[in-house]
Amino acid sequence: MPYILSSICYLLLGARGCRNRGRWQNERMAKARSFNVVIEQDAEGYYVASVPDLPGCHTQAKSLDTLMKRIREVIELCLEDQQDHEGSASFIGVQRIQV
Repeated sequence: MPYILSSICYLLLGARGCRNRGRWQNERMAKARSFNVVIEQDAEGYYVASVPDLPGCHTQAKSLDTLMKRIREVIELCLEDQQDHEGSASFIGVQRIQV
């Protein structure tokens, strides 16, 4: 399978384009960051996701698959808006308290 993909890449982009494509993917992976996402379900059945490290970074969806796609998009948008953000908080955990 990788051979077929690399052959298609070579045909479409040429040898130089394929090498650049691989380099671009490696650079993107090197810049990847991890974020903690808090997921809750509201009374109407919607899943709600928020990222504590990024103020205002939240979304909702009816399914978890859709929610995860949306929260990735929202994180990317928040990072574009806050390019100088450095995560200073460390996630410790979640506790449930009954009062």
